Amino acid sequence: MIGRGPGDRASVLEALVAGGSIEPGAEADALLEAANDGAGPVDRLVARRLDGEPLPWITGWVRFCDARVLVDPGVFVPRPQTEALARRAVALLPAGGVAVDLCTGSGAIAVVLRSERPAASVIATDVDPVAVACARRNGVEALVGDLDEPLPPALRERVDVVTAVVPYVPTEELHLLPRDVLAHEPARALDGGPGGTAVLERAARAAARWLRPGGTVLLELGGDQADVLSTTMADAGLTAIRVHRDDEGRDRAIEARRPARPSSAPDRDSRASDTGTRVGS
Repeated sequence: MIGRGPGDRASVLEALVAGGSIEPGAEADALLEAANDGAGPVDRLVARRLDGEPLPWITGWVRFCDARVLVDPGVFVPRPQTEALARRAVALLPAGGVAVDLCTGSGAIAVVLRSERPAASVIATDVDPVAVACARRNGVEALVGDLDEPLPPALRERVDVVTAVVPYVPTEELHLLPRDVLAHEPARALDGGPGGTAVLERAARAAARWLRPGGTVLLELGGDQADVLSTTMADAGLTAIRVHRDDEGRDRAIEARRPARPSSAPDRDSRASDTGTRVGS
């Protein structure tokens, strides 16, 4: 039993350390704050965390690009590596522009876009009604449906920026994910099919249908998926394809643009240009 007096933090910290927490201090503070805010008895919150439940599900929120994003149980938790993609999307979105966030989950990217571009129109979609409800609690205009399926036809060829963090873990590599992730987070938010590119390729083709001439799509990816996505994007008529990498040199996102003027054939040579850009540049 964890105490309720001045020794609360010490006992919570001790329990988290014993349970193998990587950041026991920060987690202890978050759990104690959540308990004080009425999320439940601290003993129960600690037990949930030691069982591997994601911390944001327990506390009810996560910090993402300095925004407080609500995260309901069962909804994919926004990752820190996605923040660079969100900031890049902000840089590309005109003040009064139009953005679409596919597979929005909690709506984290859309929250950032709305915060930084308050005059812009930001619409999000997700196939999971639980995720859409969570995104709406975050103030996001979210629609239930598969990728671009629920978007209003009036937006076709008017969108300035399309973003998406789709499931992209290869099915054959799911077993390599941390045990807690596999046990708790929704499988359909993780499993990207063989090679991990099934939904990524669909998202790239969808973006090409909705972007205005000169508009940009940003997709999060990983591993060696960039080559496959570059081909798919070029075949869809997208150009200026760039692969963004993190500080460790890992591919993290891919960006492409719908050309300002129709071209007679996809510019496949563009796949080799501007690659290796650090995420957030």
